[in-house]
Amino acid sequence: MMMRDSRATDEVSGLSTAEAASRLTRFGPNRLKPSLQRAVALQFLLQFKNPLVLVLLVASAISAATGDASGALIIGLIVLMSVTLDFVQSYRAGRAADQLALQVAVTANVLRDGVPRELPVADLVPGDVVLLSAGDLVPADAQVLQANDFFVNQAQLTGEPYPVEKRSTGTLPQQPVQPASAANPPTGNNSDSHDTSQGHTHAAVEADDAVAPDRVFMGSSVVSGSARVLLERTGSQTSLGQIAVSLTQTAPPTAFEVGTRRFGMLIMRLTLLLVLFTLLVNLALHRPLLESFLFAVALAVGLTPELLPMVVSVTLTRGALRMAALKVIVKRPSAIQDLGAMDVLCTDKTGTLTEARIRLERHVDASGADNPQVLELAYLNSYFESGLKSPLDDAILTHEEVDVSGWTKIDEVPFDFERRRVSVLVERCSARRLVVKGAPEDVLRLCTHYQDAGGLTVALDEAAQARINTLFDHLGEDGFRVLGIAWRDVALDHPHAVVSDESALIFAGFAAFLDPPKASAGQAIAAMAASGVAVKIVTGDNERVTRHVCTQLGVGIDGVLTGTEVAAMNDDALRARVEAVNLFCRVNPAQKNRIILALRARGHVVGYLGDGINDAPSLHTADVGISVDGAVDVAKQAAAMILLERDLMVLHAGVLEGRRTFSNVMKYIMMATSSNFGNMFSMAAATLFLPFLPMLPLQILLNNLLYDVSEVTLPLDNVDAEDLAQPKHWDMGFIRNFMLTIGPISSLFDFLTFYLLIKLFEAHEAMFRTGWFVESMATQVLVIFVIRTRRNPLRSQPNRWLVLTSLAVVLAAMLLPFTPLAPYLGFTPLPLAFFALLAGLLVCYLLMVEGGKQWFYKRQTRR
Repeated sequence: MMMRDSRATDEVSGLSTAEAASRLTRFGPNRLKPSLQRAVALQFLLQFKNPLVLVLLVASAISAATGDASGALIIGLIVLMSVTLDFVQSYRAGRAADQLALQVAVTANVLRDGVPRELPVADLVPGDVVLLSAGDLVPADAQVLQANDFFVNQAQLTGEPYPVEKRSTGTLPQQPVQPASAANPPTGNNSDSHDTSQGHTHAAVEADDAVAPDRVFMGSSVVSGSARVLLERTGSQTSLGQIAVSLTQTAPPTAFEVGTRRFGMLIMRLTLLLVLFTLLVNLALHRPLLESFLFAVALAVGLTPELLPMVVSVTLTRGALRMAALKVIVKRPSAIQDLGAMDVLCTDKTGTLTEARIRLERHVDASGADNPQVLELAYLNSYFESGLKSPLDDAILTHEEVDVSGWTKIDEVPFDFERRRVSVLVERCSARRLVVKGAPEDVLRLCTHYQDAGGLTVALDEAAQARINTLFDHLGEDGFRVLGIAWRDVALDHPHAVVSDESALIFAGFAAFLDPPKASAGQAIAAMAASGVAVKIVTGDNERVTRHVCTQLGVGIDGVLTGTEVAAMNDDALRARVEAVNLFCRVNPAQKNRIILALRARGHVVGYLGDGINDAPSLHTADVGISVDGAVDVAKQAAAMILLERDLMVLHAGVLEGRRTFSNVMKYIMMATSSNFGNMFSMAAATLFLPFLPMLPLQILLNNLLYDVSEVTLPLDNVDAEDLAQPKHWDMGFIRNFMLTIGPISSLFDFLTFYLLIKLFEAHEAMFRTGWFVESMATQVLVIFVIRTRRNPLRSQPNRWLVLTSLAVVLAAMLLPFTPLAPYLGFTPLPLAFFALLAGLLVCYLLMVEGGKQWFYKRQTRR
């Protein structure tokens, strides 16, 4: 049986800082998954899990046991240096990515020492008192202490899409506790039905707790109202955590991740074929078994793109850091490439095309005249509304102060995106009134009467309705965002407000708002279009208002679809229309989701920019979910990246950075599939006609290590403007064809080097191996300056660090035969004539690769 914590939580002041720190140590961070942070030493040791590395170390140990201790030691040192290089780069990249994620971590409003504080959700502990309001995510399983029109969506647990009301039952909560270690869950039974230490299954949540009116659960989102809750279970001990533990699922891989895996499998298949071929040839020629085996394994290491994960990780992290400087915080680094591949961006009008500085300009009655009663009714509704207040509510409340001291709120029907309105039931002087505010079309449809200019209530006939609709249209054409205001009196004993009360209303008038167009929006949309990204406006506003803003900004309108039209279409019809439409008006969240799915079905990579509760499904559905720093928790949690400024120019800079990142990863892949693979292929083929191994195993490993060092600075490289001009997509066919074009050129020059070494220099084994080592290092490293650009290499500026590391590696390879290490590495000094020959070979090789590259790209362009 679990022992309960005797220290009580004060519902008014919450936990003390000291007690919270103690519980955090005891219960651990409030995360669904156990922390994957390992000691640095353990992370380093895990780098040796590569089977090829393990086989190599075992084989070198056998070699040492049979008498070649110095060779085995050198092989071990080279492997250690290679693994350390990979680990240091990956570790630094991971740390940098974690630091960026902390900048936009979801926080909660927690009572500590009697003071509300914004703390990271991971720092919450059982016993914390948390203040929740509309738009928040419930940070852990909790008991409701106080509630005010508190509605939550707990579909993540129950599958039920509709919000449910939660309230305090008045039962004094018992002190929560949970196992101090998620790895050691409690056993046995506890007769106390409130014991929070026991994990719940999904079925139990649905059957019991989910319907309990005073319980809320991690992962639920607050739709409206506010509450004070006491945390009972955190992290993996929550109901959601129990489900996550039993149904562990990894996120589906992105197109980029799938592409890199396919590339890795392609190289591994080719590696297996070449290694088996090499091993069989050496055995057939009766060469020493251990040496042949070491040679084959070293060849496999040289062929394996073991640096690819590090290059991808470092390049993505470098991109994330550069994007952070551009005010875009990346939560999931792989989303950077998705952003670079994005060719359609769906976004709302507010804050993107406009300044999001909404102000109330007019409050008119049915005749179009300014009327203070319209303002009073709108103010009452916004003042007493307990849900997440929109910018329109804020504009109403700041426009002019209205005295509401005589009014008392009785009840509320919260806003939802199907009804598109909110109603409050208020009372004054023994009279009760329902005040409704919402989308004009929906409010007007519920009205049977209206107030004329004299304040008289008149039946709403067809003529009056036509006049009101005309007024509404004129306001929209003038750029006003409009809300309809209506009301009706109810009986004094009317206890609650329900949806069915929103009928037989009296139309009071319109509240009209202006949101100034954003000066940079037109330029930003033009820049996006020039970069191959089509911007589609997906808004809840009506068509006339949105057209007015687009006209002011000079944004062309290709086609328009309204929510009503979208609702009337099946998915096939919508897919046929979305391509030619760039303005979607009066759409609800479900319709936004359908639009995104339709665009993706047509092969587009879709980004979605949103910041509201209703945007979370679309942020999940899109290839790239983008939110803003001031967004509600639900939206920030769903997004892959967060804009610190809601500006399309900031996002455009992020798109270009995504393409730059992708281009630098592709440079490494194209290197690995051309010169490096060509050299390893030559090495395997050379075993057919040479009476000795073309390179010793340790020389192959040293070649691989030096090559890896030369590529470490590749993530920093510059990218040509034309490579940033259009979206970038993974293309295995492109990679394969490039390998078949450039790889043979590398092998051709290797065979030419073999011939010259044997015929001109009459090279013995050591000289042959030394000469080819130097030539292979020079060709496979320096060719990066040809492969890194589609241009003439002399017209494309590489990063200076890439130049310095590449030249340093080539120089080191040339000097090694003249150092004291040469005998231990199997090298011998080369004659000066060789270096003159090498210079000529290098020039011819690079010129031929450049010719092959230009032919390849011209052929690609014609396809």
